[in-house]
Amino acid sequence: MPTTLTRIQVTQTPALRDALELAAEEWPGVPRSELVARLAVEGGQSLAAVRAARRVARRRALDETRGIFGPDVYPPGYLDDLRKDWPE
Repeated sequence: MPTTLTRIQVTQTPALRDALELAAEEWPGVPRSELVARLAVEGGQSLAAVRAARRVARRRALDETRGIFGPDVYPPGYLDDLRKDWPE
């Protein structure tokens, strides 16, 4: 079917073949090219969800550790003391 959208070639590796078999069970009667497209979209959504979960976990870790070091750990002016030895 003619399209103005960019097309790509995909080699059917054993891993892709297995994924296509699963996809065909999930979406019976769908052409293989559309199965590849659906798998790609599903994979992208899965990656987005994983990234979002990582962000939430990082934020939670930051929130849980905020303020655990008392004011004595880093006294006032400690950065200036560290930077005294830096070359200019």
